Amino acid sequence: MEHKIKKVVLAYSGGLDTSIIIPWLKENFDGCEVIAVAADVGQGAELSGLEEKAKKTGASKLYIADLKKQLVEDYIWPTLKADAEYEEKYLLGTSFARPLIAKRLVEIAKAEGADAIAHGCTGKGNDQVRFELAIKAFAPEMKIIAPWRIWDIKSRDEEIDYAEAHDIPLNITRETNYSKDKNLWHLSHEGLDLEDPANEPQYDKILELGVSPEKAPDKPAYVTVTFEKGVPVKVDGEKLCGVDLIAKLNRVGGENGIGIIDLLENRLVGMKSRGVYETPGGTILYHAHRKLEELCLDKDTFHFKQNVGQKFSELVYDGKWFTPLREALSAFVDSTQETVTGDVRLKLYKGNIIDAGAVSPYSLYNEEIATFSEDHVYNQADAEGFINLFGLPIAVQAMKKQKDEK
Repeated sequence: MEHKIKKVVLAYSGGLDTSIIIPWLKENFDGCEVIAVAADVGQGAELSGLEEKAKKTGASKLYIADLKKQLVEDYIWPTLKADAEYEEKYLLGTSFARPLIAKRLVEIAKAEGADAIAHGCTGKGNDQVRFELAIKAFAPEMKIIAPWRIWDIKSRDEEIDYAEAHDIPLNITRETNYSKDKNLWHLSHEGLDLEDPANEPQYDKILELGVSPEKAPDKPAYVTVTFEKGVPVKVDGEKLCGVDLIAKLNRVGGENGIGIIDLLENRLVGMKSRGVYETPGGTILYHAHRKLEELCLDKDTFHFKQNVGQKFSELVYDGKWFTPLREALSAFVDSTQETVTGDVRLKLYKGNIIDAGAVSPYSLYNEEIATFSEDHVYNQADAEGFINLFGLPIAVQAMKKQKDEK
């Protein structure tokens, strides 16, 4: 093992993995200095007491980087505007946070003159790729230390053993040791009983951002979201910054059992994994944004953009945020959002989102043309010639078949 590392910047959450990595780094790299960096992406109380804990376990200092505004404006909104959902379910809450955090790690590592950046991602997960691709984008020469890929610890139980042997305080037990990731957009849960796809998730035990549909109110709740050029700016007429807007929709969505998914996803590293995701506010925003696009985008753009959204989701999931293709797709998406402005009203009821009306000054819906009542702008007789031309290849094929059969 190398012993030339004198100063390491560690992506630090205070959870099980990163808590034991600090003493492990010092033990295995000749007492190197460890600078911990905690990214505030909206995990709230999880940041409480981190500085004391980091220093107690051997860090020389702790940076807490407030990245919430950046996360919303530079990562969440572009992903929302693209309608990007990985495998038609996952709203990418962990995926788009990692590049942002990694970029900040590089900035601090350069300012501190660090020799390496370390992270606590496992060798089985997607996050190792997301962190390291972003680091390569800004510091391709930087040494990266991933303890999970080189140490002797083989399981989370062994991690707990290591923590107990080094008197590292933990806020988990072996029985409640779900692997979680929380930010202002979502909360994910993996591990324990969820590792068997045959098990129904114990939602009343798992959920933190809301309640199960069964425990949601018997009366529906209505919410109106206002968009300007594809970006949500108001809830029920109240203008809010992005961070507060998401927080408000998380509350109302959580109360009504919105945004709970059980996903068996295809990881980038080749395996399938199972997780429960809570994304109440994000689920409301995705639904509302799509509804407004139904109203404001022409057919060809709307359909092509669905393909773009799928590709965009794959790039974000795979950690390729800082790539020419992702940037090019965002440029295309932004051009489609010029007219995605208006209000969408939704009814929330026991886990369901039900459309309750949408209006936009850029609406392409023309009631006079679409009406079943009498109109003076659409000549129904024109449809005959259109169908004859549109169906001509089918008719030619049928005539050829008839001729061959004779």
